[in-house]
Amino acid sequence: MIQRGLLVVLSGPSGAGKGTVCKSLLPSTEGLSYSISCTTRAPREGEMHGVNYFFLTPERFEEMIGNDELLEWANVYSNYYGTPVKYVEDKLAAGENVLLEIDIQGALQVKRKYPNGVFIFLIPPSLEELKKRILGRGTETEESFKLRFGAAAEEMEYITEYDYVVVNDEVEKAVEKIRSIIVAELSSVKRNREYYMKLIREGQKDAVSFD
Repeated sequence: MIQRGLLVVLSGPSGAGKGTVCKSLLPSTEGLSYSISCTTRAPREGEMHGVNYFFLTPERFEEMIGNDELLEWANVYSNYYGTPVKYVEDKLAAGENVLLEIDIQGALQVKRKYPNGVFIFLIPPSLEELKKRILGRGTETEESFKLRFGAAAEEMEYITEYDYVVVNDEVEKAVEKIRSIIVAELSSVKRNREYYMKLIREGQKDAVSFD
């Protein structure tokens, strides 16, 4: 029997360090794979279909929207981006754990369609640290910083929509916390009730056969 995999959704405010945490989490966590998104933008140099993204025409993407084939989607700068249901579902059915690193609005879309996912909210240790991280990128004007920081502060209000909160004070500590959450969820009786009951029933059958 194959135990169904977990859909792990990681999001949080801009500057929380989601990308850095994911880069460390994926290679160090057995059985965890990164979900490949769909997009209508053109491939960049070195990008491959089915590896970096599923590159689709706008018509095909809109067809997927109409057929409810996406867990979440958004239109960003005139290009569509989204998470295909079939790709994720096939991975989960095969017992693989799938990681989605998406923004908060996307995470809320996924939660409505897939409430059994594990939703993790990554936050910086303080708003002061958040300021430092945003400014540390060296790409912000005063106006863009105010907009980005203000949006990040507002995004913190969505924290109650998530199952877990992980403070990203140190990357490796944050990674270990997320890995521990995954291990605990994989062992949850509530999540795996049907799987465990099947094991019990098969054990009972074997005992009867032995007698």
